[in-house]
Amino acid sequence: MKLDNIITVQADLICETGLHVGASDTEMHIGGVDNSVMKDPVTGEPFIPGSSLKGKMRSMLEWRSGLVEETPLSWKTYKETKDDEALRILKLFGLAASDRPNVDEARFVGPTRLSFWDASLDPDWSREYYERHRVWTDVKTENMINRITGAAEHPRQTERVPAGAKFRFRVGLKVINGEKDLLDVLFAGMKLLELDGLGGSTSRGYGKIRFANVTVDGEDVTERFNAVPAFEKR
Repeated sequence: MKLDNIITVQADLICETGLHVGASDTEMHIGGVDNSVMKDPVTGEPFIPGSSLKGKMRSMLEWRSGLVEETPLSWKTYKETKDDEALRILKLFGLAASDRPNVDEARFVGPTRLSFWDASLDPDWSREYYERHRVWTDVKTENMINRITGAAEHPRQTERVPAGAKFRFRVGLKVINGEKDLLDVLFAGMKLLELDGLGGSTSRGYGKIRFANVTVDGEDVTERFNAVPAFEKR
């Protein structure tokens, strides 16, 4: 098994609707926001954790494969099904510690191919937006409607990164033994994120995103990215 290359895939991740990737609140403030977003502790800028991108993409690819489980796709499932798509997912995202593969099995799958960076705000967008608004986020108030009386109840406030925000998406992809089929699986995962969304409350319109200016090692591959379908043609 030989590591031939580590390629870098980058893109602009653009929010088409408000995005909420939640943070845990350690304090409660009277009149404060109920659900805050993840922020850099030094700059205060919101960001998208690499773990959120990785987890959602893996989940969507597993749903697409038809082998989704309560926990991440396992080596045991691959051994039972011998499904090629399951193997590609395991190669991209890695084996779980609970899989406990033997040495030959671990060597067969190889190391985790994908490394996700936290996606920070594009500096130009951040500077321009902050100069105009003095904040990087907005707050959306929501209510539950009583089906009988029609009254709005239980108001809550959710902090969101506004529509139009631009983040810098970056992923490293290890190339082992000259394999060439995994980049398109990554692109398909990105397409699934576009179709479904990121963060919380996507069923209510939050988190709709799109990718633009996709590059591999600095070379524009947007045309190739656009040509990859989210779902395999049957």
